[in-house]
Formats: sequence, C-alpha cells, structure tokens
Amino acid sequence: MKIKVHIVSYCILALISFSAAAQQHGLILNDTTSVPEVDETPLFNNYNYNYKNRLDSIQKTVPLTYNEYVQKYIDIYTGRKDMMGRMLGLSDYYFPIFEKALKSLNIPEEIKYLPIIESSMNPHAVSRVGATGLWQFMFGTAREYGLNMDNFVDDRKDPIQASYAAATYFRDAYEELGDWLLAIAAYNCGMGNVKRAMEKSNSNDFWTLRRFLPTETRNYVPAFIAAVYVMKCSDKHHINSQRPSYIKITDTIQVNRFIAIPTLANALNMDVEELCKLNPSYKKKIVNGTAEDPKRVIVPKVSLANFARIYEVLNSDPEASMKVVLASNEERRPERSVKSKPVYFYHKVRRGQNLGEIANKYHVEVQDIKVWNKLRSLTIVPGQKLKVYTTTPENETSGRLKS
Repeated sequence: MKIKVHIVSYCILALISFSAAAQQHGLILNDTTSVPEVDETPLFNNYNYNYKNRLDSIQKTVPLTYNEYVQKYIDIYTGRKDMMGRMLGLSDYYFPIFEKALKSLNIPEEIKYLPIIESSMNPHAVSRVGATGLWQFMFGTAREYGLNMDNFVDDRKDPIQASYAAATYFRDAYEELGDWLLAIAAYNCGMGNVKRAMEKSNSNDFWTLRRFLPTETRNYVPAFIAAVYVMKCSDKHHINSQRPSYIKITDTIQVNRFIAIPTLANALNMDVEELCKLNPSYKKKIVNGTAEDPKRVIVPKVSLANFARIYEVLNSDPEASMKVVLASNEERRPERSVKSKPVYFYHKVRRGQNLGEIANKYHVEVQDIKVWNKLRSLTIVPGQKLKVYTTTPENETSGRLKS
C-alpha cells in the first residue's frame, strides 16, 4: 500500500516540535523551573525612569507595571546575560509557534514570554512535582486540555500541541477572571487561589491582592514582566543572542506508520540527536504514526536527493508490530507478547529525591508511580521503596531490577 507523504516547506524557521497549580484550579501549588526566589519586601532605592519608560513603550495588552518587585527581577535577569542570550536564540525557534497558537484564540502575544520563566524554553524540563515541557503541564491537566501521554509520545513536550493547550487554558482563565495579570497568576497557582485572594482583598487588581497569594505566585508575575522587558530591551543591556545549532529551515512530514527516528536521520544524513531535538515529544525515538492518526515529524529542509531516500524509508515494511499503551490506563494495556513480559523493580528513595526526578530517570510518568504504589500525595521519604513497572525482554531485565 502506498503511503502518502505531505511536505509543507517553510521559508522561515520551522514551527517545531501547567504550572501544576494553575492546571488544578488552585488545588495544588506549583514550582516553576526558572523563577528565582527574592526578598519578599525588596528595597526600592534604585527607581529607574528608563526602565519605567521602556516598559510603558512596549506595553500592548498585558499591563507591564514597573515597581520594586519587577525591578528586582530585572536586576536578576539582566545579570544573567548568558542565560538570556540563550533565550533570545531559542525565541527565534519557538516564538513563531507560540504566536500562532495564541493568535488562534485571541490571547495577547505577550504570553509567549511565559515559557522563559516556566521552563527556560526547554521542552524536556520537568519540575519537582512532575510538570513537564515548555509550558509545564501536569499529567491530569494535560489530559483535560487534549494532550496525549502514552508509551511512545508525551504531547506536553510537543511545542505545537502544548502551545495550543496553553492558549486554551488562558482563554478559560481570562473568561473567568477578567484580567490578564490575574490569568497569568492563575497559571501558576490556580484560579481557585486567585479567586480567594480577590475575595479577601475585595479587589481584582493583582498588586492589591498579591499579598493574599502563595509566595511563589507573588513573584511569578513580576518575573514575567521582567522577562518581557529583558527580551524586548536586550540591546540596552548588552545581551547577545545565542542561536542553537539545530535551528534550521525545516520541512514538516506527516507519516501514517511507525518510523524509527535513527532510520530517518540516516536517510537525511544527519545526527540522530539533532533530529530528536526537532521532535522532542517522541519518547523512544519512534514516530508512532497510523492511518487513523498520522504524526508530524520536523526535518531539515528536504532536498530532492534526500526526498527519494525519505520516501523509501516511509514506504518500507515496519520491522515490528507496535501498539500504543496509554499511561495510567491499565485496562487498555495490550496483552503481553511471547518475547517480553511486564516486570517491575523497586527503587529505593535517596535523600533529596522527588517523584519527578525518579519518573524522569526511568522514563515513566509521576502519575504512574503514584498509581503503582497507591500514593495519595507527592510526598516520599528517604529509604522508601517504590515499585516501578517496565516491559522489557527477559534477557535485558537483570541489570534493571536493582536500584
């Protein structure tokens, strides 16, 4: 059977591939990966009219207030020139994706700066409570907003899919709260927490109700405003863009069968890891496309010579029959085959470890570990033994059963 391959070429950079509390509507507090802690009451002895004027000049829809809290984060981010230089380089890669998703739901373009403080624009970022991806979605909320996590793919790491989910969340938050700074705060601590702060303060102004919010959220909004400022005014602070090597003019291929990314990389005569960076959502370096659900693959712009090799790869017979296993959905797991069997091992919790770190180590979900061990919360203690399941050929299990 012939496989249809749809190529969409771009002349600009490619469109490639929650905060926990926000996504649970205020039930759980989230930690972000990139917001540094600051003094709760910073002194305001360096009021800078230039910063104030610049923020006023770049403000569009989201209010970019200048005050002592914002100043503190401007000081932090302008001092991290190397980090912000990387953010500038990555913005060339990711911002067109974010902008398209946000525009589709009439969300202010400024929200595109949020992944800077959420994940440092790293699609593989995982917080200590398991929030994952550029937009830091928790497992349950990702499912609620249409993202899929199974044994082959984690849509939270897909820049395109996750951006549309984030845009949808912001639409819901703004419709419920009526203010963009409050919607941003809700993305961090949840709409429930923001509503309670509004009731306690009898106000819908973020800076008035700020003291009634969780500590992290009090700093989250100032950090966002500071990130917008530094990205827009980087030249004023001698911050230079550092462009990643894998940013290229690219093509998008839709495939409807299972394809190994190393095989595709070989056909493209490119490094496997670079191709994986362009496609961060695929867990096992396998693109699990089907006729009913074709999958997107981002590749460097295809030459005619490469296209012939790609076409051959996409139309060759699959080496093995593979099935998708939905995470934390045991009743839909396929019967085990003759060649492999489900096995588990125990991981002994070490001092300082958390569920997110352990899940990332074994390439499973935090939610799975909770289900397997009947955990009611994210709390674990040193010395605790956690059961971790895997499906591995019998002759490969001996080295993984010890931890």
